[in-house]
This record gives sequence, structure tokens and C-alpha cells, in this order.
Amino acid sequence: MTDLKEVLIEAIRESGAIIQQYFQGQFTVESKVGINVNNLVTEVDNLSEDKIISIIKKYCPTHSIISEESGEDKQDSEYQWIIDPIDGTVNFAHGIPICCVSIGLKKGDDLIYGSVYNPMMNELFFAEKGKGATLNGVPIHVSKKSDFSKACLVTGFPYKWPDTREHPIKVFERFVLEGLPVRRLGSAAIDLCWVACGRFDGFWEYNLSSWDVAAGYLIVEEAGGRITNFDGDKYSVFDKQTLATNGYIHEEMLGLIKNKS
Repeated sequence: MTDLKEVLIEAIRESGAIIQQYFQGQFTVESKVGINVNNLVTEVDNLSEDKIISIIKKYCPTHSIISEESGEDKQDSEYQWIIDPIDGTVNFAHGIPICCVSIGLKKGDDLIYGSVYNPMMNELFFAEKGKGATLNGVPIHVSKKSDFSKACLVTGFPYKWPDTREHPIKVFERFVLEGLPVRRLGSAAIDLCWVACGRFDGFWEYNLSSWDVAAGYLIVEEAGGRITNFDGDKYSVFDKQTLATNGYIHEEMLGLIKNKS
């Protein structure tokens, strides 16, 4: 029987090696058709994705795959791989080492494995459902900070603004006016992992895709954190609103996002 954890680790390490090989080197960069010109794709995104998919197909040819650049390969299988070959492509294209590979694996409705790998920082995050989360093999946990006034937060902004009554800039402004430090790294997968390991206390963002959040979602939950949509409901990787926290400050963040504080 194929060890799916080993397949995931092989795929993420080999694709990470490709990213590291090309980082700050020469490669082609294009804008995605029909989207903001700054929403980039590089040839390295495609090389990384090809490597991941080839490894999955080698060991698990009947599994379904959703990947950012290739789209969906739907199979008659209870297993579905969700892949972002480079999360933080704009960072990668500009030589900023805050970018990563993200791979999640679902069985039915449940994420069972998730891994995020930033080879430039040599940080491999991993989670297995019900068995906790690790960074380079060492268990990680969310922060225990309960004083919201002292929280350190992170967010991101979408290329396409959501059709919502609460404009993301207005929501961002409310957090800043509270005097809270809010960072913007440019990689949702890394944002989630840094919540999971306690570097940040909370993260929110609009209009993310499943490949941005699948692995990080499981890593946050397995590290003891809480992740919901902006109504506080149970989260799905296909939601377009993402709030992840250490659990202690979740309600305060929901209040500011919904302007109820």
C-alpha cells in the first residue's frame, strides 16, 4: 500500500529544490491572462507543478488533483490533492524569500495531510489530521496570547476586490486604528503557518483559493488554532473568507471584521 505521507514529502521536497535552484536566477515571468497584471506566473511555477503532479501520478494515478496552474484533474477517487506550486509568486519573481510550496491531501471531506515548504528559509511545516503539526519535525503550537491589544497580526489583499459591504481596506483600517501591528507578507500559506507556530496571533484575508489555504488550514487546526469564515462558521477550503487565530482573540477579530466592536 502506498504511504501517502511519503508521497507528499517527496513531492514537496523535490519541488522545493526546483524553487531554490531558480531563486534569484533567470526565468520567464508573465501576467495571468484576464487578471491584474501584477498577478504573475513564472516558468518555475510550472516546473514545480509538473514535478509535484508527476510524483503523485507515479504513486497515485487514480487520485484527483486541483492545482493552481493546471486546474482540476477529476478522477473517481475519494482522494484529492490540492497544490500551489509557488505561493507568493510575486515575492519569488522579485527575489523575496517569503514564498513556498503548499500541498494538501483530502480524503472525502476531510483534509488528512498538509505541508508547506519554504526552501529558502529551510522551513518545512507538516500536519496530519489528529496527530498535530510540526516545523522541521518539531511540534508547534499557536500562541497563548489572550490580550487582543497586544496581538501581532498578518493579512493580505486580493487582486480582485470582493463584492462586499465591508471593503477590505476599511477592515484593515479598523485594525490599524486599534494600534495593532499588522504585517503583509505576500503568501497566505506562510501566513497560516506562522499563526500555527505562534509568530502571529491572527490572520485574515478575502478571496483566497483552495490551493492557498488547504495545507495551512490543517496546520493551524493541528497546532491548536481556530479557523473560520467571517461569520464564525466552520471553515471550508473553498470559502472566500479566511480568519485564522490562536483561538483566544478570534471573537475580537470577528468583531472588527464585521464592525461590531
